Amino acid sequence: MDTLQNMRVFSRVVEAGSFTAAAQSFNSTTGAMSRAVSELEAHLRTRLLNRSTRRLALTTAGERYLKRCQQILADVDTAEEEASGAHERPSGPLRMHSFASIGQHYVLPAIAHYRALYPEVTVELTLSQRIPDLFEGSADVAVIGASALPDSDLVSFPLGTTFSILCASPAYLAARGAPERPADLAHHECLILHTPAFAPHEWVLDGPNGSEMMEVDGPVQVNIAESLIVAIQEGMGIGMVPLYAAIAGLRDGTLVRVLPDYTLQKMNVYALYPSRKFIDAKTRTWVEFLRTQLPKVIARDEALLADMRQMDSAVGALPGVVAGLAEGITK
Repeated sequence: MDTLQNMRVFSRVVEAGSFTAAAQSFNSTTGAMSRAVSELEAHLRTRLLNRSTRRLALTTAGERYLKRCQQILADVDTAEEEASGAHERPSGPLRMHSFASIGQHYVLPAIAHYRALYPEVTVELTLSQRIPDLFEGSADVAVIGASALPDSDLVSFPLGTTFSILCASPAYLAARGAPERPADLAHHECLILHTPAFAPHEWVLDGPNGSEMMEVDGPVQVNIAESLIVAIQEGMGIGMVPLYAAIAGLRDGTLVRVLPDYTLQKMNVYALYPSRKFIDAKTRTWVEFLRTQLPKVIARDEALLADMRQMDSAVGALPGVVAGLAEGITK
C-alpha cells in the first residue's frame, strides 16, 4: 500500500466533497479513489469517512487524521521543492575535503570568491592528507593532488598541473654552500615531505638532462608543506616545496631556490565527487568555478617564479656589468 498517496487521495476527497470530483483531479476513477480510502481505513483499523449516496462526512477520528495528513503532505511538498531547488539554485552547506596545503593556498582563496557569487552557500572544509571515501557521505567534493588517479567510480575533473621546487634558507646556503648539480644533494641535509602522492625519499628532478632520480634522507620528515617551510627557514636543510607553498617565502627572501634549472613532482590537481547523476547546484557550480579559476592561479604562480628567476639572473649579472663599466671608465 502506498500510504502517502492514499493520504493524498483522502485529503483530496474531503476537499472536493466527493469521490467523483477527487477522481477528476487525479485523472483517475471513482472506484480507485474509494479503494484508496478503504485501504487507508483498513490500515488504520478505523473509519475516516461516513458515506451515503448523497454526501460524505468525516468521523471524529477522520477529522484528527485529516489535520495530520495536511501537515505531513505540506512538509513533503516543501521537502521536494527544496530538494528540487538544490539542483537549480546553489544554497545550503557544501562539504569539501582537500589536501592541507592545496586547501590553504588554492581552495580557501577560491571559496572567498565563490561565496561572493553564491552567498547562500555555506562551506564546511576539512583539511587532511588522505583521499576521503566520498561514497560514505563525509564530503560532497574533494580537491586533491596526485601524479595520476587510481581507478574508481568517482567523477574527476582535472583543474591544472603544478610542480615542486627545491628551497633552502639564506643561512643554510651561507654555511653549507649551494648544490650545483643533483648529485651534490648527497652532501646536504635533505628535509623530507611525506605526502600520499609521491615516494618521500625519491626525488625525481626534471631538468636540462632529462629526469634524474636521487635517493635522499635527512634529519626531519613532515607531512605538511607549511611545516617543511618552517624547518627550511630555520636552516635545517634543503626541502622540496610545492610551488604554491613556496611563492611567499621566495618573495620575502626567507626561502632561496636551489638548483633553479630543475623542477620536481609534477602534480595534477583534481576535483572529485561521487556521481554525475542528480548533482546539486552548489557542487556543480563549485566545480565549474574551480575549473575556470584554478588554472589562472597556477599560471600566475608560474609567472611569478619566472619573474623572480629573471630578477635573480639580472642581479647576478650586476657585478660583471659594474666591473665592465669600471674598466671602461679607467680606460
